[in-house]
Amino acid sequence: MQVLGIDIGGSGIKGAVVDVTTGELISERLRIPTPQPATPDAVAATVAEICDQLHWHGLVGCGFPAAIQHGIARTAANVDDSWLGANVQKIFCEATHLPCYVGNDADVAGLAEMQFGAGRNIDGLVFMVTIGTGLGTALFNNGELVANTELGHLFDHKGREWEHRASDAARKRDELDWSSWGKRFNKYLITLEQLFWPDAFILGGGASKKFDRFAETIDVAAQVMPAESLNQAGIIGAAILAHQSHDSLDMTQLPG
Repeated sequence: MQVLGIDIGGSGIKGAVVDVTTGELISERLRIPTPQPATPDAVAATVAEICDQLHWHGLVGCGFPAAIQHGIARTAANVDDSWLGANVQKIFCEATHLPCYVGNDADVAGLAEMQFGAGRNIDGLVFMVTIGTGLGTALFNNGELVANTELGHLFDHKGREWEHRASDAARKRDELDWSSWGKRFNKYLITLEQLFWPDAFILGGGASKKFDRFAETIDVAAQVMPAESLNQAGIIGAAILAHQSHDSLDMTQLPG
């Protein structure tokens, strides 16, 4: 089955058609800069533009940078505050005139890695950590997703939010080389490990492509590996989310 997956990030909105039986992208991958400010109208228009450019008329899945509860945004870390309390799923359905499903961006990236990537043969407790404009987390227990962990917003011992210290955006802002940033990021992983004691960490997002440059700075007990789908996991996972959710579609959220 083919589903359009869209990954909405703080700096870019990416989309491609995915074969959800194999996890392969079967169309070109489009990327459009995230509108600034990233308001509901502006982001929805960009999602619709991706659908139009790919001539897509089917099922759509979207990863969104917020805690998503029954389609509604409960946080808004890297998008405009006007998203708070908004029904993201309904907004995208109305903008595209297509059936859309929305999940937390890190959660959907984790779905891709657990089904087709680095986590497919790992039992126990697994963390997916996406490293980009922010820090996203997805937690799986024996393959089952525990949704909306959003643990990039944990605070360090000085009361600073880890997302603002150890994301890829923070690395660029503070002009850190990979080794210096890796040591900082390692402290974040240690924080997660001391809270949850996972069996494995899977690192995704844009920084995952540079794992070899900071791997030697990582010192945790859990197994640590880069995501196999690298920064495509959000697109693939969004398509998986839509495919898995389609049978329970709330028809009241579709455009009339």
